[in-house]
Amino acid sequence: MVTLRVAIVGSGPAGIYTAEALIKQCPGPVEVDVLERLPTPYGLVRYGVAPDHTSIKSIAGYLRRVLESPGVRFLGGIELGSDVSVDDLMSCYDAVVYCTGAMVDRRLGIPGEDLPGSVAATDFVNWYCGHPDVPPDAFSLDVEEVVVIGVGNVAVDVARIMAKTAGELRDTDVPQDVLDRLAASRVRRIHMVGRRGPEHAKFTLKELRELGELPNADVLTVPGEVKVEPEDLAPLSRQIKGNVDVLRSWSERVPSGRPRRLDLRFWLRPVEILGDSRVEGVRLERTRLEGGRVVGTGEFETIPAGMVVRSVGYQSVPLAGVPFDAASMTVPNVAGKVSDRQYVSGWLKRGPTGVIGTNKSDAAETVRTLLAGTAPGTARRRLDDVLAARGVVPVTYADWLAIEAAEAGLAADLDRGERVKLVGRAAMLAACGRLSRPVS
Repeated sequence: MVTLRVAIVGSGPAGIYTAEALIKQCPGPVEVDVLERLPTPYGLVRYGVAPDHTSIKSIAGYLRRVLESPGVRFLGGIELGSDVSVDDLMSCYDAVVYCTGAMVDRRLGIPGEDLPGSVAATDFVNWYCGHPDVPPDAFSLDVEEVVVIGVGNVAVDVARIMAKTAGELRDTDVPQDVLDRLAASRVRRIHMVGRRGPEHAKFTLKELRELGELPNADVLTVPGEVKVEPEDLAPLSRQIKGNVDVLRSWSERVPSGRPRRLDLRFWLRPVEILGDSRVEGVRLERTRLEGGRVVGTGEFETIPAGMVVRSVGYQSVPLAGVPFDAASMTVPNVAGKVSDRQYVSGWLKRGPTGVIGTNKSDAAETVRTLLAGTAPGTARRRLDDVLAARGVVPVTYADWLAIEAAEAGLAADLDRGERVKLVGRAAMLAACGRLSRPVS
């Protein structure tokens, strides 16, 4: 029986769940190569989940078992568009599945957004998660007030990490250089701002309650901003009602003089980030709902701040040689099919919606579509030969295990938890004996 050969571009949950679905659904033999531009797998599980959320990060154990399945290979350090092209992949595989997720933040589109001190939540999260694209000296936290724009789970993560002490994060995998900068942070007050009401906030009740239990910060709300009329609250879910109850209770708190303070604000939208050479504050307009839409009331407020973190959603970026819809920021597809022998899964397919587990059912749909429309035996070359001819040496799964071992060893040396992340490609490649390979 002819073996089906499939390339998956991206090794986050969407990519690895796609590999798992191929193994389970394919009626015949299948070979799956999971390509990743970084030296490390797991995508947002490694570089997006907050370091103090160890229960969510444990999903990596499940993904690990998929990568260790017979017929699955991890090929790290391979970037589509520079190391290989779409044409290369189409000549080497019977089908290609794109699973690169959503890698950048949506923009606010307001004056002052590009001032120094105005940063994307993606960059800040990548920083404290040790992503090799963001160096440990990218942030110094040398300001006393910060505004976080957005009231989703990512905004909650950012605010929580800023509000915690370095000691509370010591047993996590935060890189040591980043932990040192968090220890030196001058941040004393954090404002988290949402343009709608508390009943519209996207965070989960569990994350919200966790925020309110921070020992290092007073967490408060404004009474008038968290008031929801009974008739508006009645049809909402138990989760949302729980959120509103918690937020209401915080409006009755009296500051106890803890080292930091976190204010959750609602019904405010940013209209301008203020400052000359760097961020000095945010001008906000009071909002209300009109016909289901958020509109301004003409009432303004300014919050002084030396840093603004923009957390209003993620979006995907185009891949070289792959169709892309700039309006939806996705790859156009029908049930995962992009074109003949090309498929897509995850956020790149449907947009940044759902939780990590949502990618599993999404991947299963794409694989059903792929198996119904793809015949094995069309591949003519081997990717190994293409890469060898260009002098490109991929990071193997064994190399990744060596990186993991080095991170565990570093944690032991520093007397810090189970692992401490290595920072930068050079350190990772050194850990697996690959410094002879050119490092970008």
